This record gives sequence, structure tokens and C-alpha cells, in this order.
Amino acid sequence: MTVSASPIAVNATGAPPSRMLAELGARADARGMLVLSGSASEFERDLPFWLFVDALDEYLRAAPPDGLDDDLAEVLPSWKAPAKRETSGDPRYRAHRALRQLLEVLAADQPVVLLLDDLHWADSASIELVCALLRRPPAAPVLLGLALRPRQTPSRLITGMERAGVTRFDLGPLSPDDVRELLGPDAAGLHAESGGNPFYLGELARARQRDGDVPDSLTSAMADELALLDRGVRQVLEGAAVAGDPFLLELVATAADRPEPVVADALDVLLDRDLVRPTDAPRRFRFRHPLLRRAVHDAAPRAWRVGAHERLARALADRGVPPAGRAHHIVQAARPHDPEAVALLKTAGDDVVRRAPGEAARWYQHATDLQPDSPELWAALGSALGAAGHLERAKDAFVRAIGLVPPAELATQVRLIAACAGLEHTLGHHDSAHRRLTTALERAGEAHPAEAATLMTAIAQDHLFRLEFDRAVDWSRQARDMAVRLGEPNGVAAAAMRLAFSAAFAGDHAAATAACAEAADLLDARADDELELSPEPIVAQLAAAELLTGRLTEAGRHAERALAVTRHHVPVMFWTGLVRAALGRLPDAAALLDEAVEIARAAGNDSMLGWTLMARSTVAATCGEAALARTLAEDSVEAHGPATDTFPGVWTRLALAVALVESGQAATAVVPDLSLIPAPLRPAALEAAVRSDLAAGRTPRSEGLAVVALHRGRAREAAELALADAEHGTVVEVARARFLAAQALAEAGDVDEAVRQLQLVCATYDRCGAPRRRAEAERLLRRLGHRRVHHRSTPRSGLATLTERELQIARLITDRRTNAEIAGELYLSRKTVETHIRNLFHKLSVTSRVEIARAVEQHDRD
Repeated sequence: MTVSASPIAVNATGAPPSRMLAELGARADARGMLVLSGSASEFERDLPFWLFVDALDEYLRAAPPDGLDDDLAEVLPSWKAPAKRETSGDPRYRAHRALRQLLEVLAADQPVVLLLDDLHWADSASIELVCALLRRPPAAPVLLGLALRPRQTPSRLITGMERAGVTRFDLGPLSPDDVRELLGPDAAGLHAESGGNPFYLGELARARQRDGDVPDSLTSAMADELALLDRGVRQVLEGAAVAGDPFLLELVATAADRPEPVVADALDVLLDRDLVRPTDAPRRFRFRHPLLRRAVHDAAPRAWRVGAHERLARALADRGVPPAGRAHHIVQAARPHDPEAVALLKTAGDDVVRRAPGEAARWYQHATDLQPDSPELWAALGSALGAAGHLERAKDAFVRAIGLVPPAELATQVRLIAACAGLEHTLGHHDSAHRRLTTALERAGEAHPAEAATLMTAIAQDHLFRLEFDRAVDWSRQARDMAVRLGEPNGVAAAAMRLAFSAAFAGDHAAATAACAEAADLLDARADDELELSPEPIVAQLAAAELLTGRLTEAGRHAERALAVTRHHVPVMFWTGLVRAALGRLPDAAALLDEAVEIARAAGNDSMLGWTLMARSTVAATCGEAALARTLAEDSVEAHGPATDTFPGVWTRLALAVALVESGQAATAVVPDLSLIPAPLRPAALEAAVRSDLAAGRTPRSEGLAVVALHRGRAREAAELALADAEHGTVVEVARARFLAAQALAEAGDVDEAVRQLQLVCATYDRCGAPRRRAEAERLLRRLGHRRVHHRSTPRSGLATLTERELQIARLITDRRTNAEIAGELYLSRKTVETHIRNLFHKLSVTSRVEIARAVEQHDRD
């Protein structure tokens, strides 16, 4: 067995994968490797990083290595960080970096095998950390083994595993022949009852051996087994079910309200009966299976469970366990409107919100359940949900908070209204956002300038979505000037960023550039921890404004900073993807936007899906993937709906027009009214409109473009215009202008200069990861008699261009599976399968499923 920084995944449908992970661990241990294992737990899924705590904490407590980052304390309780330490950068990123460093240090002496079981129950912070390790594995011999049930696993982890090229083992149920081989010829009834699931089969077989016949169900089998226990032993087992899985002997004693010696004797009985099992750590045990723990927990008297949780909460407090470690027990035992319980849950959320906003949201939600009339709790819940990417739920929480804020607390109400309106715009609820903002501004009036400035900034955004760019500039300027007079740096930064957006859309480049610089100076001076937790991170908005004003280096820096702060936030992923594309990082842009599309699709929000599809279409068009760009743009228009008088409605239709032009259907392209299009997008819109006019035989809307001059036969003029265009723009825009110039130069007879321009174009597209664009330039080079084309990397074609998921689908199509059957087997939605099939048509240059099957069969023969 060779160990490298590689992951494997065991997917279970009918069979539990834990046994396979255990066998992998045993073989690795026999070869002298360090094996560390942890499993997620159904009842502890709201404890941040619990999966890694279970795998690593006890090991580090016993043998802490030297040279580790203090940020490891963000993940593992046993790692004590100094009271004062450097905390710059996003806490989640720091935690991921520290865990990666830990694995590298541990693997310096011997290969490490990290086995993580039951990922379908993992908390969101653990899921993010696994995804981070998949994206950037440790630079050391580390094998990551993952076991999960795909249908219950978050889509972002499934997507992350696909992108990482994880080696998969899909475990199905045992067949009747397998069961007969294991249990004898009379085991047919057991197979029928268990469905071939090995755990169910084992439980039923255990019951038959004990009682002489097969029980009616698995539940009956476990109930019969538990019924044989003495009441005192049963109560210890119930205490263990409340304490956790794994559990410590002393905590079981607390939960069961029994002396430790009595608990120790009872655990010996439970160990003999294989109901619980020892772990590598002394005084620490596990249940035989999570389902057994659930059966014991649910069968325990409800009122007794409340008392057990209450005792554990007190005991953990006495041990100095932080609020997040006690919150689970508080939730189970707290009384409505219990101020101490509410305060603890709020503190638990506050403690983890920056590194694990999903878990913080759960604590805040529990706190609102206990005290539903607290606007502070609902506001905290909205911020956490927004940071975790759950935008619709975040909006609902803010609406609830706004309704609970007393009228006298105008500042708080305005802050919540502005945040809520921003979310409503992102979600496509533009009319609701407009009404909310204008009503609030009327209430604020001149007597509350700080609140008015906040609302003015939000109203400026409202006008942008309504395509009223000049009014957006006016409101932004008023907000910025008022924030300056008030000496509010946060307000100045927000208003300056909005002014940059508005001025860029209105075509005032100088004002937009100055506003970007002002906002950047304010935000760059602050650490990530000092940035306000927001559903719409201001750093991402600044990156977007810088993209629109052509400040691409700054846009790249701020976009990546925003992405590090909020990894799976769809608006941040949208802008970061476009920024990466503008910088020529096309594969990186496509990968990020593919992930954003999947997240938006899983969220079920059409507006977010429309935005991400449009951005992905733009990148596909930039890469020369015209058919894919058109399909994505059509889906984007459908998702956004029929409205054409809003910013998203205009931009998506522009993306569709560009895609149609790229796919050779320029005559059918309908470009929106140029006066409605933001100034930064107008050059692309004008070129698409002109190409459409020329293709349809209409008089072009502008005669001053290179493409028009070339069409009219004025090749030298076309070359000069195109080379002038190549003096500015993004990396790919410059390459496109040079390609057009080369076409014109070749027509004008200047072959040598045309070849020189084409060589520059090929080099650019090779660096940017746009093989189709490069191939287009190479074809023109060959026509000009220049055949020495050099590649830095060998271009791939055919099935070699497919992702692992696309290849899986191609083979299932070859096996004559329908879309519904493919979706069921791979645990995908039908819509996702359809998208992958469209990608297959495009990459394989085919138009039918039959041709896909032929391509696969030809590849296998070759």
C-alpha cells in the first residue's frame, strides 16, 4: 500500500463502510503507519470541527509535537494557545492551515492515515475543513480515508471529492449468495429482512442466535437485546447515550447519576455483551454502532434524559469546558425564557461564528427557540446564516429581527433594514427591497444623519438594480459625504465602495477609480477579524467595483481575501470567478463557478442560480466554448425570469447574445438597449450588437469598430483599430484584439506581422488555459504557412478532457441508462445530469447519446 497526499472515499448505499475503513486502518498500522480515526456523530453534529476533535485531540493531548501553529486551538481543545497571539486573517482559513500543518508535522516521521467515518453526520466546519484538505492536500505522505452515505452528504463535499479525483469504493448490499456463504443455507429470511445491509444482518443474526428465531425488525432485535440488561446496567448505557459517542467513564457517571465504580462494573458487562467497545484512549468507549446509540437514547425516559443533560451541562461547566462544548446539553435541558441558557447559547454562537458560522447559526436558532422575542438573537442568526451562504433564511431572520426592534432604537433598525435589503437584491426581491429602504429613510429624516447615511448607501444599490445609474451616483455621494462629516470609517468605506460601483456603471471612470482607492485604503488597514460579519462581505463588493473600473490586480487581491473569509458564499464566488477570468485564470474561474452553480442549485434559489449560470456562461464564452456558453446563458435567462428592466435581466440577456454570437448564430442575437447596459459592459455589448447587425445584413450600430472595417474590406484600418484596442483591457480581451488584428494584417498582406501577433495570442491562451482559443489561432497560423507551433503542455482531446463525473456519466450512457437512472445511481439531481450531458456533447463534439456511447467504445478499443 502506497501512501501519499491522496484521498479515498467509501460510499455506502446498503452496506456500512466503517468495516472497510477499519480494515484499511489495520493494514496501515501493521506496516508501521500512524493511523488516526474519528467519526461524526448524529447528536454532536453542531459541535465545530467535532470530526477532527474525535480523530486527533486525544493523540495530541498524550504526545503533543513541537513547532505547531497556535491557530490549532481553533480546531482542537487540547491545544492551548497563548493568551495573546497574532490573529490576522480569516479564522476559518487559519484553522485549515493549522490542521494541514499538523498533518505534515505528524507525517514527517511516518506516513499518516487519517480515517474519517460517517461524514454524512459531520458538522459544517468539519465539512469545510475536509474540502480544504481536498483542495490543497498536505505536502507529506498522508492518506485521507472518508466514509459516508452519499444521499445524506452535503453537495459541496461531493463536489469537492469529484474535483480532487478521490478514489471511490461504492459498497452495495450483500447478495443472497453472500448471506448464505456467511450464515448458512437457511439464511434467506435474514437477507429479506435486512435488505443485505451487513449491520442489519449482523443484528438479526445475533438475535436469532440468542432467541432462536428472527425478530420482526431490526428495532425489535435491538430492543430484545437491551431488555436482557439489568436495570442498573441499562441506566448506565442510557447515560452513555446522553454523554456522547465516544464517551468518557466519568461523564457517564454524571449523566447516569451513579458512582464511578458502579459505572465501571456496568461498562464491563456492556463490553462483554459487545454493546460498547473500547477505544485507544483509556476511560473512553464507543457504542457498537450509531444506530444502537440512537435506539438506547430514544428509549430512555424523556424526563430522565432532561435531568441527565442538565447534570452533564453543570459538570462540563465545572471542568471549564467553553460554552460551545456545553450548548448541546443546554438545548436538551433548558426551560423557555431561561436567561442563563439563552446567554450561554448566544456566547457559544459568538465564540465560533467567524470560524464556523453554520454551527453558530444553530446555537442562535436554539436561543431564539427559547426566547423568540429577542431582536438581538434574530439579528445574530441572520448574520451567521448569511456568512454561511443560507441567504433566504438569513433574510427571513432579519425580517423577524426588524419587526421586534422597538421604534425608538432607530439605529439598530436601520442597520438591519440595510442588511436585509442587500440580501433581497441578491435574491431577486427588488421591489421589496425598494419599499423597505424608502420607507425607512422617510422615518429617519434629517434628525438621524448616521442612519440616513446607511440607508442612502443601500438605496444607491437599489437604483443600480433598477438601472438608474445617475441616481445611484447621487445617493452614493450623499451617503459618502455624510459619513465623512460624521467621522464614521465603516460608513465611509461602504459608501465609497457603492460610489465606485455607481460611477463605474454610469461611465464616470475617474470618480469610480478615486472611490475604489478610498475604500481600499480603509479596508486594507483592517484585519479580517475587524471586518463586520455581513451577509454581503464588503471586501467582495470592493473587488467587484475594482473589476468594473479595471483595477484588476487590486480586484484579485480583494476577491481572494473575501473568498477566504466566506468560502461557500455564492455572491462572493460569483465575483471572484469573474475576477479570476479577467486575470486570465480561466480554469480556476470555471472550477469556482461550477461549484457556485451547484451550491445555488442545491439552495433552490432561482435568482442565485441565474447569476452563477450567467457568470459561468461568460467564462465559457471567453474560453471559446460557445455551445456550453449558449446553454448556460439560456438557463440563466430562464432562472432570472422575464423581467428585462433590472440589472440581472439585462446582464443575463447580454450574456446570451454574446454566446449566440460566439456560437455562429449572431443574426439571432438580441442585445439589450445599450442605454440600459452599465458602461463597463457596453464595449462587449456594442461588439455583439454590431456582429449581429452584420450577420443579419443590417446597418451596424457603429462604424468605428475593427470588425466593421474588416467586414467592409478596409483591412489596414481594421488592423490599426484592433491593435489600438489591444493596448488596454483584460488579458483575454487583449488576446482577442490581437487575433482580430492578425486576421486584418493577413488580409492586408502583412503576413510576418500577422504571424507575430498570432504567436503572442497562442502564448496568452496557453497561459490562460483556453485551448480552444489557442487552437483557433493555430489554425490561422497554419493557413499562413507557419507550422511550427509549440505547446507548453500536450493538448488533451476526447475522453481525456472529461472530468471524473463526466466520464462516469458517459459510461452509464453507454450502458443505456436513462437520465433518471443515472441521477439515482450517482445521487445527483436530473438537472445536474442534464448539465453534465450537455458538457459531454460539447467536449466530445457530438450531438446524441449514441455518439457518446460510440466515443466511449472507441476509446476502450484503442
